[in-house]
Amino acid sequence: MSELVKVGLIGFGTIGAGVAKILLNKTDRLAASIGRRIELARICDKDISSDRGVDIPAGVLTNDLNDILNDPEITIGIELIGGLEPARTFVLALLDAGKDVVTANKALLANHGPELFEHARKLGRTIAFEAAVGGGIPVISSIATSLQANEIESILAILNGTSNFILSRMEQTGANYHDALREAQQKGYAEANPAMDVDGTDAVQKLSILSQLAFAAHVNWKSVSRVGIDCVDAIDIRFARELAYSIRLIASAKRTQDGLELKVSPTLVPCSSPLAKVDDAFNAIQVVGDFVGPVFYQGWGAGQKPTASAVVSDVIDTALGRTAITSASLRMWSGDRPALAVRDAGEMVSKAYLRLIVDDKKGVMSVISGILGEFDISISSMLQPEKEAVDEPTYMIIMTHATSQRRLQEAVARIRGLDFVYGEPVCLAVQG
Repeated sequence: MSELVKVGLIGFGTIGAGVAKILLNKTDRLAASIGRRIELARICDKDISSDRGVDIPAGVLTNDLNDILNDPEITIGIELIGGLEPARTFVLALLDAGKDVVTANKALLANHGPELFEHARKLGRTIAFEAAVGGGIPVISSIATSLQANEIESILAILNGTSNFILSRMEQTGANYHDALREAQQKGYAEANPAMDVDGTDAVQKLSILSQLAFAAHVNWKSVSRVGIDCVDAIDIRFARELAYSIRLIASAKRTQDGLELKVSPTLVPCSSPLAKVDDAFNAIQVVGDFVGPVFYQGWGAGQKPTASAVVSDVIDTALGRTAITSASLRMWSGDRPALAVRDAGEMVSKAYLRLIVDDKKGVMSVISGILGEFDISISSMLQPEKEAVDEPTYMIIMTHATSQRRLQEAVARIRGLDFVYGEPVCLAVQG
């Protein structure tokens, strides 16, 4: 007879319905595999009448959270309502009721992680969160367990499927940003208000969670350098390809002697890089350890099935005691751990792509290169495509050697004010 583990689910939306399908339809297979019989004892949601395409046993649905909190036989609570409140209050209540917690809520952890994990430690409870980053990609458990012998040196990742779909469609079809965004919304990859996806907020929150896990650092996600993809035009995609690059929204974390470098921005990635080959709504994460070297993970970063898979994986790990071992060894978000300093964005160094629209006349290049030189920015290459009309302005593409963001921003501000420069210069980071 398998040991019985009862679970309570809070939130019965798309992901919650996927979790319910697995737990209700694969009970026997899971029991045979892990030696525990996991029973979905309660599902709590405000709406318990709408059809989610799942056959729910009588007595399981409730709109009263106390039916989960006050049931001593329910030992694991799953929070899938999203957002900050009442999710934070519900997680604290689950912990206070003596239950371990599984969540897919990256915003909650990015904003309230220290408080929640400290509360869990005091009560001898655990919080599992594999589904909060990368959908079904098992990167959290890999960093927490498989890579523990390593000091993590860096993380390079595509963490937002919506942005990746938009950029890869622009690359594949030549569509402009707005048309690609509209297609993402039609396919269900983007919300009606896609701001948190396309402005980099979603990726920054996920990067802050990974960084706190990988580098044992306290990270305020609001302090992380962030640039969204709405500055990227179809012409930038075209020029990047001519220069043997693809543009992706890259989340980057790097340990340096001066602290932790964190940023999220549209980045030119060499076409030879695995990240350049990540298309559609996929996520990908490259983790570099000092002994193992680069390890690469790729998979669907969102959606019902991959996210539900990760949630149930956490339920299984919690039921088997693996989550408790991980929590005890990581001391993640511990209040007694000194914060690893996050470097000022202006001091971060990288190569850059600069796209200008300028008058096609003698001396323009000399003036621009002179300004870059004043800020100690050297040019590695330049691209100026042919144009049909002689008297029209032209594009000028400049690739720079590595330089600090502060120097680059100051130089671009000077260039922007020239009377032969039109519109807003576009400046993107270049990997490598």
